[in-house]
Amino acid sequence: MPAAGHTCPLSPAVGTVPGSLRGFQPRGLSVAGTVLPAGSTLVNSCSSGAQQLCDFSCHCSDCSDENQCGYLRASSVLGTPFSCDFEEGDCGWQDVSTSAFRWVRGWASLASWGTGPHSDHTMGTDLGWFMLTVSPPAKTTATAWLRSPVMREAAATCQIRAWYHLSGSGESAHGLNQTEQPVLRLAMAHGDEVVGLWQSPEHGAEGWHQLVAYPGRVAGQFQLLFSLTQPPACGAQLALDDIIFSNCGFQEAGQQECGAEERRCSRGSCLAQHRFCDGTDDCGDGSDENATLCQSFNHCSFEQNLCSWQVEEGQPKWDRNTSLDLGTASSIPSRDHSSNSRTGFFLHVGSSSAEGAGSTARLSSATFQATNSCSLVLYCHLHGSATSNLSISYVINATSHLVRERTGDLGSCWVRERVNFNVSESFKVLIEGVAGSGGTVAIDDLILSPGCVQDKGPAVTALPSRARASPCVPGAVPCHSGGCIAAELACDFNETCGDGSDEQLCGTTSFEEGSGGWHDVSVGRLRWGVQRGTQPTHTLLTGAFLALQAGEGQMVAAAKARTALLGPSGPACAMEMSYSIHSSPQGFLAVSVVDHSAGTSQLAWHTQGDGGTAGGRVRVPLGERTRPFQVELLGLVDLQDSASAAVDNVTFVQCRLDVVPTGAAELSCNFERDLCGWYQDQSSDFKWVRGTGQGQGSDHTTGSGYFLAVDPSAPWSRGQRAQLITYSQEPSSAPRCLSFWYRLAGPQIGTLNLKLKLEGEQETLLWTRRGTRGSVWHRGWATLPATGQRRFRVSFEALRDGFRGDMALDDVALRAGPCGAELSCSFEAGTCGLAPSEPQSWQRQSNGTGTAAGPAADHSTGTAAGHYMVVSTSRGSLPTGHVVALTSQPYQPTVPTQCLSFWYQLSSGTPGSLGVFVEQSGVRRKVMGISAVEGDVWHRGHVTVQPDGDWQAVFEAVGAGGDQGYIALDDLDVSDGVCPEPASCDFERDMCGWSSPTAPQQHSFAWGWKSGEPLAKYPGPEQDHTLGTRNGHYVHFDTSVLGLGGTSAWLESQPLPAVPAACLTFWYHLDIPEHLSCGELRVLLQGTAGQRTVWSVAGHRSRGWQEAAVPVHSPSEFQIVFEVTTRRWPMEGTVALDDIAFRASGSCQSDPQAPGQGKSSGSFVAEVVLGLLLGILVLALAAAGGWLCLKRRGLPRGVPTGSSAPQGFDNITFRDDKVIIPSVAKEGDED
Repeated sequence: MPAAGHTCPLSPAVGTVPGSLRGFQPRGLSVAGTVLPAGSTLVNSCSSGAQQLCDFSCHCSDCSDENQCGYLRASSVLGTPFSCDFEEGDCGWQDVSTSAFRWVRGWASLASWGTGPHSDHTMGTDLGWFMLTVSPPAKTTATAWLRSPVMREAAATCQIRAWYHLSGSGESAHGLNQTEQPVLRLAMAHGDEVVGLWQSPEHGAEGWHQLVAYPGRVAGQFQLLFSLTQPPACGAQLALDDIIFSNCGFQEAGQQECGAEERRCSRGSCLAQHRFCDGTDDCGDGSDENATLCQSFNHCSFEQNLCSWQVEEGQPKWDRNTSLDLGTASSIPSRDHSSNSRTGFFLHVGSSSAEGAGSTARLSSATFQATNSCSLVLYCHLHGSATSNLSISYVINATSHLVRERTGDLGSCWVRERVNFNVSESFKVLIEGVAGSGGTVAIDDLILSPGCVQDKGPAVTALPSRARASPCVPGAVPCHSGGCIAAELACDFNETCGDGSDEQLCGTTSFEEGSGGWHDVSVGRLRWGVQRGTQPTHTLLTGAFLALQAGEGQMVAAAKARTALLGPSGPACAMEMSYSIHSSPQGFLAVSVVDHSAGTSQLAWHTQGDGGTAGGRVRVPLGERTRPFQVELLGLVDLQDSASAAVDNVTFVQCRLDVVPTGAAELSCNFERDLCGWYQDQSSDFKWVRGTGQGQGSDHTTGSGYFLAVDPSAPWSRGQRAQLITYSQEPSSAPRCLSFWYRLAGPQIGTLNLKLKLEGEQETLLWTRRGTRGSVWHRGWATLPATGQRRFRVSFEALRDGFRGDMALDDVALRAGPCGAELSCSFEAGTCGLAPSEPQSWQRQSNGTGTAAGPAADHSTGTAAGHYMVVSTSRGSLPTGHVVALTSQPYQPTVPTQCLSFWYQLSSGTPGSLGVFVEQSGVRRKVMGISAVEGDVWHRGHVTVQPDGDWQAVFEAVGAGGDQGYIALDDLDVSDGVCPEPASCDFERDMCGWSSPTAPQQHSFAWGWKSGEPLAKYPGPEQDHTLGTRNGHYVHFDTSVLGLGGTSAWLESQPLPAVPAACLTFWYHLDIPEHLSCGELRVLLQGTAGQRTVWSVAGHRSRGWQEAAVPVHSPSEFQIVFEVTTRRWPMEGTVALDDIAFRASGSCQSDPQAPGQGKSSGSFVAEVVLGLLLGILVLALAAAGGWLCLKRRGLPRGVPTGSSAPQGFDNITFRDDKVIIPSVAKEGDED
């Protein structure tokens, strides 16, 4: 039989257990080299005995006996021992599923945004690993099982934490009803039973959530089981990450010096005296529960009967039963406490009937003599309802005196409770239980100390009369002044009762008259309690306050106190409180918001100890909450080290739904003072932060002021979106223009959206940008339409679909009238005002949702979900010679010359032709014509416009009578100045069509664009090459984001036509530490047949800006690619490029020689001869000392042509390496 004293079993495992686990008996393990599930091998370097493997204690000096145990000895990323983050493998976890629905180790994919985890939990990126369920939707209910290796000897303090991400549940689960939700369970196989420890809530919100389970004291061997059960055709998917085992091992055996209130266990460790004979094996050897030692204690486990305890008849009442008979409802204990068994007995009271819900069940003891040394230990289980209650009182002369009360949902745990009775008269102990709606209250293992002596006299202590039944029907609560209100109206920040009594015990309190509605829900050795006077001595608070005190629970966990169910609340809702903390840095105070219906707990405020006494008044934003919620106060300090923590004077402000803060209509904001009429959405840990830069750049308003930013790489920021929202706005009878300045920077940054939500409707997308736009400010705008009689809200939404970089927002302005034509349009949020000349001609679509033939992926995002404009040119849609036009809104130039650029794609076959026109004052002038291009790929077009006033761009598609075909447009852009030549750019105005691909193999790593202004987050040269100043711009890449060898980052040109001889020149700046695994900058030519390297240079320390010239030749269409790649290990450093020039005619022969410059084909023979001589010289020098090769490290390899005939591409990547003579460095260059 399992050892007594199991603490905190959680929800029961439901479903068919695989046959391999029925009648489970753990397999014996060999001493060393034990083969574990999935082929993992535990390498036991010190040959510990089998009974010492995987017991949460290190018996080897290197702790190798605690590897591949379902955990590793430590996680370098998490910084915790006995953890599994799945970064280095499966930690011994094994899939034991019996169907195609199974577990695998995998990673996230940004391409599957919205259908699963977009990042792991450990790293917070798409590079981290986790366990994942995979399967096509089944026609029947299916369960995937994941089993741990054999573990041993869990202490009563053991806590298991893990993070899970469940998709395919809730409203997104294809319309599933409440009885058809996918369910995640954690169970334990021990002895011949499989019992549940935890179960996911019925309705889960998106994102990563934490599960916490307490297996309690487990003697001998056991295994853990995760299972996901999905209904038919559900397609549920679950990711599991960061499994952490805390306080699961016992102290090393050996003699310790025990304190005054401690006793020694047989194995030599020390234990508090009051934890002996308490029904739990705390020593680990059973010596604290020795039958001889504990024979004078009165222990009732309810296994045979009620002992001397008496149940008061009536409804409800305490019932004696087992988990096996009560079923699998999540609120019912999955096993008793005494024997850790589903067949063990306990007492419980439930709320299955309307008559029983909210009423009191009573259990009383025999009459005891007056005493000052009587104590009672019991184990209680309150779960499933925030209003359940358990009280322990003593009764004298029919009057009860409350000693201890527990209210709320303590989790599906058996929680140790201990009370002392100091009574001067004969008394009885009265235990009362009230199960709230949907909840269960249970008790087990009632243990009376020897000081509780039964009174043998004739006097009988009567119990007090039962409280009168509530005058209200179920689902209602009484007012003090009489009458009833609906329960959901209590604590909703509105006084519904005439006397306001429905809002009196809702958390607003000074604690002078009690807890004010705060309930301690701690399960560990700390608890929250109202305290008066000057104790503890280190507090800054006076009078009565809520303070951390010693608790009677078993776990080593933070103390928790919660309010009653609150809400709904308005956007400006906040909690204000005074606090004091005196603690080492390991101690903390925190405030969380708990939403039981969604199964979430979100951190709202946190402070750590600093070794001294700290405190003050703090305002904690709670935000808009549409469902009932509880505010949770958490605290953890070491009371034995004279530490303390307390709170006082708690108030809730501006929480009513109808509260409108001052300035709520002020949407124009530069964020210098506050957020004006905008507020933070508090429902995610990914948030906008108001600040002054922190190394990513200055603000837009003054260059030294405030702006808003989000950083997806912020520690423990795992939410999917950060929202900045306006308060509800008055209806608008006319359109208005909302303009703003934004910044999207970093090698892998996500999406910034602007959305509008009309009252009673779904939100609509007004504007969007995705991917890096450089560390510079850009202006964006969108027209807010007239809303008629409906109120509305506007929101900026940052999606965490990229993990390296930052987004920023500043200088939001609202003005009357619609905005002008958008200067940059990706068609992701709409047509940007471009209008077709005929209905059903030009259409906005994506390949994933469109009905017309079109490109497989758009140009903006490179995915099938991206949007573009397309027109079908088949003869049925566009007959020969027929013309359909797409016309922009008028552009209003501020300079005499502008550049119109766009990306286009013409299908293969006979797609017709595309004409580009500029229209002014009704006069249309053709500026470009396109009728044939190579392949179904995106090409860039650009024209320089010299307008005389407002002008419009017109795109005309002309049919050619083909069977099928299309013409598509994407990414229109109008900028100031003359258009540069193709693939040429000084980067002062923009990136001139150079871009980074979004292919998964590059992990969407993008080159950045910035000025020479020093930025700690984005390092680079402090001067560009074009201007030679900090104000000049260039493109750059931080090589530290690259992973192990094989990863790279590309910068691509637009597709270029075939050239027999051309020249590419550019200036580059490398600053990479020189070591054996440095990396490389390369130039590639990429075409449909493959790619080849035509130039490269190894990483080296900065030598300033250096010039390179590369001959280019290609018989077919191609792209120029700059690639940064690692050779083997990640490297720290920066690469920058500037002044790229591509000359499509002529070779590089006439260019002046410069470091890194390629040589002409005419010098090839001389180069070979001189190169051989140079090789001999280098070998001689190497034999003499070898230092010369290090001095020459970092010189680029040019690629001259071997003949004047153009070369083609092979189907694989190769390098055109030729022996050349490196040019002499210019005077002033570093060695």
